[in-house]
Amino acid sequence: MVKRFFWFAIGAGFALFVYVKLRGYLRRARPSVIGSRVADSAAGVGDRAQDFVGRVRAAMAEREAELREVFDERRGVERFDVPE
Repeated sequence: MVKRFFWFAIGAGFALFVYVKLRGYLRRARPSVIGSRVADSAAGVGDRAQDFVGRVRAAMAEREAELREVFDERRGVERFDVPE
């Protein structure tokens, strides 16, 4: 009798564990939750892309200034910075 109760308790505990885990997985698999996760990821990608473009533009401007300086020295031209 005690063995039967022991195995019944083990089975019930395992069933409860599986039920709780399955309910959590189903909650995370709802279309609204998946949609919000996708939207958050897309927003993060957009922000990272804008950051990358900003860094590339700054590096391009810096490199262009370096090249202009080198070419102006070779031509013997003095360059005056004009405000934009």
